[in-house]
Amino acid sequence: MQQFLWVIFPYLSLAIMIAGSLYRYAYRPMSWNARSSELLERRLLKWGSPLFHWGILMVIAGHVMGLLVPVAFYQALGISREMYHLNADILGAAAGLLTWTGLVILLIRRLGNRRVRVNSTLSDLLVLLLLLAVVTTGNIITLGYNNLVGPYGYRRTIGPWTRGLLTLHPNLALMVHIPLIFQIHITLAFLLFAISPFTRLVHIWSVPVAYLRRVPIQYRSRQQYR
Repeated sequence: MQQFLWVIFPYLSLAIMIAGSLYRYAYRPMSWNARSSELLERRLLKWGSPLFHWGILMVIAGHVMGLLVPVAFYQALGISREMYHLNADILGAAAGLLTWTGLVILLIRRLGNRRVRVNSTLSDLLVLLLLLAVVTTGNIITLGYNNLVGPYGYRRTIGPWTRGLLTLHPNLALMVHIPLIFQIHITLAFLLFAISPFTRLVHIWSVPVAYLRRVPIQYRSRQQYR
């Protein structure tokens, strides 16, 4: 089971994500979008969407700094373990709560507004619920575990394991004894990677560079022409 969870399953999830995304881009290009529902409801969307998107960008940046940057780099900069964990707690909690609040608003909108609910698919709800589960377990780690049990040294275990995955040399021994809440959080995250090509999450690979130089679209009211 440990071999499956920390070696086979991560690579399987990443393979499905990459292959599924390439297949969808090649054979179903017209479905490569986020299926915007802005015309159906805007009041909750204008709050939930920015909170979620800005929050998740901060969360991703925090994970890159914590998992992909070795401890030696921070030590060379003179950043102590205590200073690192204090800043990680404060900034991580802010980013996690921002993301979680945005997700809750979007979920309430998706389920509570009839027009949005009728035009939703099962994958739309699955993505929101799985994202909420990933972010919730992350907040439990940041706000709960780190403050009640104590900061866990994930930079000495999960960090090297993550970098090992990227270099095709994952160290299984590093993950066997990590706390259960970390195991759940990581497993849910890789499950999210695996289903992403088949949901609206596929749009994360589309960087809207052309949008910046696109000619503005002008809308005119019909009233003035009557």
